[in-house]
Amino acid sequence: MDRRDFIQRAAMGAVALSLPQLPSAFKQTGMGVVVHSYGSRWNSKVESKNYPGFANAIDLIDHCQQIGAGGVQVVVGNWTTDFAQKVRDKREKSGLYLEGSISVPKNADDIARFEQDVKNAKEAGAQILRTVCSSGRRYETYHSAEAFQDVKTKALASLQLAEPVLRKHKVKLALENHKDWRSKEMAAMLKQLNSEWVGVTLDFGNSIALLEDPMDVVQTLVPYVLSTHVKDMGVEEYANGFLLSEVPLGTGILDLPKMIALCKQHNPAVTFNLEMITRDPLEIPCLTDDYWATFGDVSGKELAQTLRMVRQHKAKTALPRISQLSAEDRLAAEEQNIRSCLAYSKDKLALN
Repeated sequence: MDRRDFIQRAAMGAVALSLPQLPSAFKQTGMGVVVHSYGSRWNSKVESKNYPGFANAIDLIDHCQQIGAGGVQVVVGNWTTDFAQKVRDKREKSGLYLEGSISVPKNADDIARFEQDVKNAKEAGAQILRTVCSSGRRYETYHSAEAFQDVKTKALASLQLAEPVLRKHKVKLALENHKDWRSKEMAAMLKQLNSEWVGVTLDFGNSIALLEDPMDVVQTLVPYVLSTHVKDMGVEEYANGFLLSEVPLGTGILDLPKMIALCKQHNPAVTFNLEMITRDPLEIPCLTDDYWATFGDVSGKELAQTLRMVRQHKAKTALPRISQLSAEDRLAAEEQNIRSCLAYSKDKLALN
């Protein structure tokens, strides 16, 4: 039985008894919050009475409970056992679910560090750990086909090192489509790995930057879905391609109800985590030569389809910019966006 078959059978409950028992908090349907939604407030150096910074996972859990979130996805790294137990206690009292965000082992010498992070995350109550297997956005970081092929080779090797640790501790790893892998590349890697312990954190909007239709991405990766990054996206043309921006849920171009329904269909236990990053729009320079250095198999048709989508769904107003705001106003905009998204998820997406 390959991984795709396993996920589909698990979704129907056929192998429910073979899966690790999830804590009851994990079965909630409320929208969680990804730590990266708080890019300004996480480890903030800005003094603010209205929006004090979050120093650690406990601070984030406290705040997310206050604003009505269902859980958190937060970075796990260099935790002590004592801190992991404190996070567990806070999570249990709050009733929120917890997911970790973790880095995979770079080589055999890094396995011990990875295993300790997995153990700490599990001690705190996490059964799913999100990860990435690249060092940046594909079109900005890698400048040749050979360079990106090397990344793909190393990524598979890292996942192969991680898999026995995950299997040992019965914790699942969810690889995000992080503006690096196109969906078919990621699916091929997961199929090659063929492990029930490694799946996908399905980001609803990232892969637009790689000239992929967002619904095609969901349909390709949803058989492997363990976790999600829920977001809505706005687009706008610029001289070298198009701009891409997270926008409050319901104000962008994504068919969120359909995406969420597909995820639930394939994995009823899937978690929905809000990643509403409040920032200036990202430039996707798809009309420049350097952008194409790693995309030898992407067709002109896909470029044309993406640019047509951008033109057809041009935002009625300019995409939001925050770099000109004061630090306090950036914090306020971030908080407002997150609260707006959580309200939408309850009112319109039935995630409450």
